[in-house]
Amino acid sequence: MINEQDSLYSLIELVKQKAPAYFKLLAAKSESEFDEAFDTMLEGAVSRLETNSKNFESLNEVGLTGVLAASLSIPGLTVTQEAHSNGHVDMTIVADHCMPARRKLGEAKIYNGPAYHIAGLKQLLNRYMTGREGRGLVIEYVRKKNIAGLVKEIREKMDNDHPCQQQGETTEHTLKWSFLSTHMHSCGENLEVSHIGCNLFVELALAPTGNKNG
Repeated sequence: MINEQDSLYSLIELVKQKAPAYFKLLAAKSESEFDEAFDTMLEGAVSRLETNSKNFESLNEVGLTGVLAASLSIPGLTVTQEAHSNGHVDMTIVADHCMPARRKLGEAKIYNGPAYHIAGLKQLLNRYMTGREGRGLVIEYVRKKNIAGLVKEIREKMDNDHPCQQQGETTEHTLKWSFLSTHMHSCGENLEVSHIGCNLFVELALAPTGNKNG
């Protein structure tokens, strides 16, 4: 006869196999472990946006963020748009069953130059984040060609200007076309922010040429 302990062990093993990202989120013992598990999920969600860029061509920032939020949402991870945190922040991510509670805030922008990206960063750090949250997010939806070069320009601008009391230079992120920055916050602590590039460039289709001899 299977006892309760064996049943619980079997359930844990099943979750590990069928939903490893979910298990890692729940089992995270530190903020860094949680970020590592979350980044794996975020990479998948961003990749799904990119592979469907033609289907989402007509969407604005709110629409794109709605798709991203839906893709990130799993049992145990609640992603809400336009929730209130000293204003309506684009994306609030809450791990429902983690102890201690884990919460992330994210601001999303369609790329319009480094200054526009930094404006989003300022909104996130100076208005929405209280200091109690985990690593923040600035999502950059890039519809222009050469995302690698454009993200590099943002990094160079930030490393030159050090916005929002940036501490040192930006550093590499595990996700492609992305980077990390650290900022002294009004709470008196350094807060980390992920800057995530999402490649939504769509090549314009050439119009079919007519038959000149027809």
